[in-house]
Amino acid sequence: MLKVGVFGVGHLGKFHLNNWKEISDAEVVGFYDPSDENAAVIAKQYKLKRFTSINKLIEACDAADVVAPTTSHYALCKAAILKSKHVFVEKPLANTMEEAKELLKLAKEANIKFQVGHVERFNPAFLALKKHELAPMFIEVHRLAQFNPRGTDVSVILDLMIHDIDIILKLVNSNVKSMSANGVAVMSDTPDIANVRLEFDNGCVANLTSSRISLKMMRKMRLFQKDSYISIDFLEKKTEITRLKTPADKDAFIFDIETSQGKKSIAFFIPKTEDNNAIKMELESFKDAIINNTNTIVSEVDGFRAMEVAHQILEKIEKNKQ
Repeated sequence: MLKVGVFGVGHLGKFHLNNWKEISDAEVVGFYDPSDENAAVIAKQYKLKRFTSINKLIEACDAADVVAPTTSHYALCKAAILKSKHVFVEKPLANTMEEAKELLKLAKEANIKFQVGHVERFNPAFLALKKHELAPMFIEVHRLAQFNPRGTDVSVILDLMIHDIDIILKLVNSNVKSMSANGVAVMSDTPDIANVRLEFDNGCVANLTSSRISLKMMRKMRLFQKDSYISIDFLEKKTEITRLKTPADKDAFIFDIETSQGKKSIAFFIPKTEDNNAIKMELESFKDAIINNTNTIVSEVDGFRAMEVAHQILEKIEKNKQ
């Protein structure tokens, strides 16, 4: 039985507690939260022990689930790693690049399992593409949300766009060659809306727009590659593929178009998505990596790479303000 300690039981921490309760071979031994008022409610509602000492909770568990504000990630993760405990931490990995670099170094030395909470990797719309060959050369992303004061301790880049940065880095698997970025702080002290263009060594280009001051919600990614156009709707959990017809497209909707090269047959289909609880799935994958001694699906290195690009974007935005 994997003993889990949850650090931070605010809005997202409650989701983690609910999901850990449903995961076999895992048990939450207690939680840490600095708020007496919030802790009292959680202890009563979940019938869990509240630890007032970070170190004592670390000693009592096998794995630390860090769902605290970003500014606390480094201290909590470091304390757990130094005690050779496995770590799951919500994105972003840390508050600064210096903190992130040290966590990578410590995790490697301790030889522990480390997973970063990039939950969109577990979205059914993205998982539906597992069997499809993806080699995008142009990517268009819109991630729009209505304003919510929760999460404004970091910029929209680290709050929302980092999800798409992680997905894109996974898909493209090439180094970022250049970038341009612009952002505006409208409702908070950090950028609330931003537009970014990333160019990769392999020739792929990605345009990303993220906003947390929109009137409607949208989480869409469009991939364009040779002979294919793929639309991923993370919000509706739906994926659509339009491509030149192949022999495998027997169940697709087929239609013909006239081109300068003659008539071409187009296949349109919607890959089957299996409804899931993405947070539960990522926590289960973390548990399985520990028990089976396998690699975590979103490693600390993945989290670091996404964070590194996010901070480079923030630097670009700052330079543009000068």
